[in-house]
Amino acid sequence: MAKATDIQKLRELTGAGVMICKKALDEAGGVFDKAVALIKEQGFKRAAEKEGRETKAGLIKTYLHNDRVGALLELNCETDFVARSDSFRELAHSLAMQIVAMNPKDIDELLAEPYIKDESVVINDLVKGVILKTGENIKVKRFVRYEL
Repeated sequence: MAKATDIQKLRELTGAGVMICKKALDEAGGVFDKAVALIKEQGFKRAAEKEGRETKAGLIKTYLHNDRVGALLELNCETDFVARSDSFRELAHSLAMQIVAMNPKDIDELLAEPYIKDESVVINDLVKGVILKTGENIKVKRFVRYEL
């Protein structure tokens, strides 16, 4: 049986719900790293299931670096509730920073890039992590980058 402290620690690390964390720890025999891997694997499966759902809400995010390089990003989700959530807003900010730093030519290239803050994470996996947390489909609709 999973300990409450381990469940809480796993929840803080992954953003998954309490019952998902408990189930993962039980399936992993209490091995924390294995439970993290199980949650990520399940999250990617859930994210794939949501890919076909419409994304009619979202936000426009801007990011400027030294007033010389900037990005304008449209990030979509299913509901306004998620569009106002901290995790969705943080994702939009991270993606806009990524666009300014790496200058991807299109959305596919952006999603395939390693994340500038943690190169062990690919941008697509970063998006899928927020899909897991919010329970909604999230899509990068479009972006533009400007540089002097």
